[in-house]
Amino acid sequence: MSSERTYLQTHPWIDFRLDLRGADPELWMLLGEARSKIEHIAGSLLRPESAQELHRVYLAKGALATTAIEGNTLSEDEARQLVEGTLKLPPSREYLAQEMRNVIDAFNEITREVVGNGGSLMPLDRATIERYNAMILNGLDVEEGVVPGQLRRHSVVVANYRGAPAEDCKYLLERLCDWLASKDFRAPSPDRKLPYAILEAILAHLYLAWIHPFGDGNGRTARLIELRVLFEAGVPTPATHLLSNHYNQTRTEYYRQLALASRSPDGVRSFVKYAIVGFVDGLREQLAAIRSQQLHDRWEQYVYERFGATKGLAEQRRRRLVLDLSAAEVGPVPKHALRRLSPELAELYASKTDKTLTRDVNTLVGDGLLRRSAEGYEANREIIEAFRPLVATTG
Repeated sequence: MSSERTYLQTHPWIDFRLDLRGADPELWMLLGEARSKIEHIAGSLLRPESAQELHRVYLAKGALATTAIEGNTLSEDEARQLVEGTLKLPPSREYLAQEMRNVIDAFNEITREVVGNGGSLMPLDRATIERYNAMILNGLDVEEGVVPGQLRRHSVVVANYRGAPAEDCKYLLERLCDWLASKDFRAPSPDRKLPYAILEAILAHLYLAWIHPFGDGNGRTARLIELRVLFEAGVPTPATHLLSNHYNQTRTEYYRQLALASRSPDGVRSFVKYAIVGFVDGLREQLAAIRSQQLHDRWEQYVYERFGATKGLAEQRRRRLVLDLSAAEVGPVPKHALRRLSPELAELYASKTDKTLTRDVNTLVGDGLLRRSAEGYEANREIIEAFRPLVATTG
């Protein structure tokens, strides 16, 4: 009988319930914002190379975050090199790369499984979670008594937290899978799927951390489940890594919130809000990066459209000047420094006088492509931002 299980006395907070009736109203606003921003990211149009770059950046960030919170000391540059297959480490640090490689391989396998099954997998079960843990610990040296992919048979203490009784881990893991597949996380309509999935991902992470069913790799396994739940709900792959990034970037607060969550229902609500606040911050940052790339691409397209089928040397110089000034992204550039923006531009102006440069910039300012200020010149990209909001000045 379940009433006889040890965890009911030692871990009564593992009750597979979520009561959000007393949640801060901001939580609901954040869930709505998360859904909106995810839909914007999913619908973004980018050049293939820009999209691939975004995938690589956030895969590296996600893999780094997932392992760094467990003590991996590889840098972000090294994580990026690992994603690109160019990382070379001395033998003494190779285990760090193996830890991260395992996470990347697991991320990629989950992605392939979801895509290969049309966006929907069978409900999560204990065997799948065990398989994820085996993937996480593949090829790593683990402590005596730890078997990758097998539930622990001994007691564990992480910081000041003791995991659930070993004899109850199998039962609790199966209960967790049943709960995640229950109506508690079943959206009443397709347009509410994303908010429900975000809650499911966060709570799956929290409960796996509470149960701590494996001898090692519990946090990394929890973050794999998080990624799977989000990706299966339609969250674009770069955004599926944002919760892991948040936990790692706020590591002290993460552990504080984990400890707080086991003390009361308010603690669970606090952990959920803490996770969603970080997730939304990450979505805002990601959407800003996408918008910046879109603005760059559209501006470049606009510049080429304005110059048309340019054949004259003057038009070529002016077009190159606008494009190079756009790429500078350092604020206004003084006129005397414009020639040195790029080797190509320097060559175009090599035989020209300052009078020619002055004439060119005056023409471009008059055409609305450049903006002049006391500090110098910059590209006038604002002219293609059709609905740029007006910001009131304070005096």
